[in-house]
Amino acid sequence: MRRWLLPLAMAAAVGLEQQAAAQDFLAGADLHQDVARYASFGLHRFGTEGDRATTDWIATEMQAAGFKVEFQPVVLGRQYVVEHATAEVEGTTVEATPFWWPPEDQASFRLTAKLARDGDVAGKILMLDLPDDRGAYLGPSHRAAIAKAAARGPAAILLIIGNAADDRFAYNVTQEDKPWPVPVVVVPGRARGLFERAAAAGAPLSFDVAGHYRRDVVGRNVVARLGDGIGPVVVVSTPLTGWYTCVCERGPGVANFLAVARSVAAAKMPLDFVFVATVGHEIGHGGMELFLKHGAPPPKATLAWLHFGSSNACYAWTEGAQGPVRSNEVNDERLLIYSPSATSLVGESFATFKARRFEAKQQAVGELRDVQAAGYANFIGLAGYHRFFHTPGDDLGNTGPDILEPVARAFADAVRKIAERGGGAFR
Repeated sequence: MRRWLLPLAMAAAVGLEQQAAAQDFLAGADLHQDVARYASFGLHRFGTEGDRATTDWIATEMQAAGFKVEFQPVVLGRQYVVEHATAEVEGTTVEATPFWWPPEDQASFRLTAKLARDGDVAGKILMLDLPDDRGAYLGPSHRAAIAKAAARGPAAILLIIGNAADDRFAYNVTQEDKPWPVPVVVVPGRARGLFERAAAAGAPLSFDVAGHYRRDVVGRNVVARLGDGIGPVVVVSTPLTGWYTCVCERGPGVANFLAVARSVAAAKMPLDFVFVATVGHEIGHGGMELFLKHGAPPPKATLAWLHFGSSNACYAWTEGAQGPVRSNEVNDERLLIYSPSATSLVGESFATFKARRFEAKQQAVGELRDVQAAGYANFIGLAGYHRFFHTPGDDLGNTGPDILEPVARAFADAVRKIAERGGGAFR
């Protein structure tokens, strides 16, 4: 990499001067506008109309910035589509979410049975709680708890998953996860009192769920390339899909991804860039897995990999006398994840950045785990958790220009330093 160092530094300096005179693509107001555009597409679950509209938009924006863009088809074996789902008890109807993956023969069902928590629950609906573990992925403990509950013979399971928003929470799953033996339906924690009273009284509960399975579902990664194909490569990635509308889970990553793309294109940096927006995150990381196997530059040719992960610019919430209050501060439940080789660079570009540092000596987080496992040695990513993570309440009000801009500027600064120093940026 050293033979590129001097020409890289000279060309990068020229590029920065040109960029300074051009539009500031990293301004918070513009970033927030892109988050709003992402939000406008609605549901972002893999294979939905919102998913396809999002990839169309990303492709158009990257082409406008000067990238060569292609769609990479991503085919996942199954997706479950919910048309509507409710739980009704004592005359009150509550919105519900079937838990992935439902039984094949009960993708749609109606059921009325007594709600119970203890004793003989055979043929009844069993009420079950999973504690708030601040996690994103369905794990062994969750599977074991549901399997143990299903072994008691209920007709279905009413599930409350603890979370800060007291709403319907969803865990990321994999394509390999088996369907539950009985329907498992998630309801919001804020309705706990209603269901506890019904369970204590043995009152009947009615589920009304309409949904269907799709097979060999096709989505699309957006792969955008910039450069002459002979220099060192920098890869920049972000996921596009998730549970519900996932506005602050995914929107800031998408906005920062676009901002950095526009910035490097305008600066004409002497690097090759590959920007990839992946799909299928919530049901198995399918898009990233495919790109790493087919389309990503080989690790030896890749100078750096930058990743915009979940919830990287979401507001913090505090508990007030009248309930939760949104603050104007960024949520500190986010990790700045980096390879040991990037420690010095992170110390410079993210010196004043509010996030916990995580030097990934063994295993990174989220999709960066896949990147690291594939052999990419130099990487930086940002991922977090926020109050409405993986719930229906994750909307545009959870982020703003003031907390979006520092993310874009820090990552853009890291890219500039990589362009100036080449391999010397990593030690």
